[in-house]
Amino acid sequence: MILETRGIGKTFGSVLALRDVSMQVEAGRVTCVLGDNGAGKSTLIKILAGVHQHDAGSLLVDGAEVRFASPRDALDRGIATVYQDLAMIPLMSVWRNFFLGSEPRKGLAFDVGKARRVAREELRAMGIDIRDVDQPVGTLSGGERQSVAIARAVYFGARVLILDEPTSALGVKQAGVVLRYIARARDRGLGVVFITHNPHHAYPVGDRFLLLKRGASLGEYAKADITTEELTTLMAGGAELEELSHELQRE
Repeated sequence: MILETRGIGKTFGSVLALRDVSMQVEAGRVTCVLGDNGAGKSTLIKILAGVHQHDAGSLLVDGAEVRFASPRDALDRGIATVYQDLAMIPLMSVWRNFFLGSEPRKGLAFDVGKARRVAREELRAMGIDIRDVDQPVGTLSGGERQSVAIARAVYFGARVLILDEPTSALGVKQAGVVLRYIARARDRGLGVVFITHNPHHAYPVGDRFLLLKRGASLGEYAKADITTEELTTLMAGGAELEELSHELQRE
């Protein structure tokens, strides 16, 4: 187990944003965190990424309890987060964005040749076919930009890759591109946390599914224990939601 939460909770003043949430992230597995707006997904991400500190419960890395002081602290432990805005500069080239903030050096100078070569090789290793790494990253499709961000995190040593709604603004074809690269990151041995509100995107690549509603967990399920239809029903709500959740947890 690379990363685990046990009964994690977080409050902001009088607002209870997250309560008693437990999840597990294993190497070579995709844990999908599902929920609508206000479910607590963003708060959970920010605790895992070191932006917020939890108020209750435990956060463990490699079985040892930790409390991240900053995003750099989380990154140093191998936990990389790719947010929806991707932290990219549209007018800069693909290779320049790939190394943004972590530029390779030759003496005091930026080693441009190495940056171009490594970016091209790492994208190819992930199966990402970028026509020209010199082109501005803003000219790429949304799916391609997400793929560059994933490849960058893998190259810089991520052990856990947290993806914040990577398919939310994409069409069917581009969403499929991103899902393919999520699977490739998993196959390279990373533990992936895939945040989404779409069970039809989560189910094809997911190994475990954590469902959140109003800051609370509706349960964590292995793929063998839940169907796409059941995921959809749980997320849709309704009078039968709690009963179905209890039934699934008893099975």
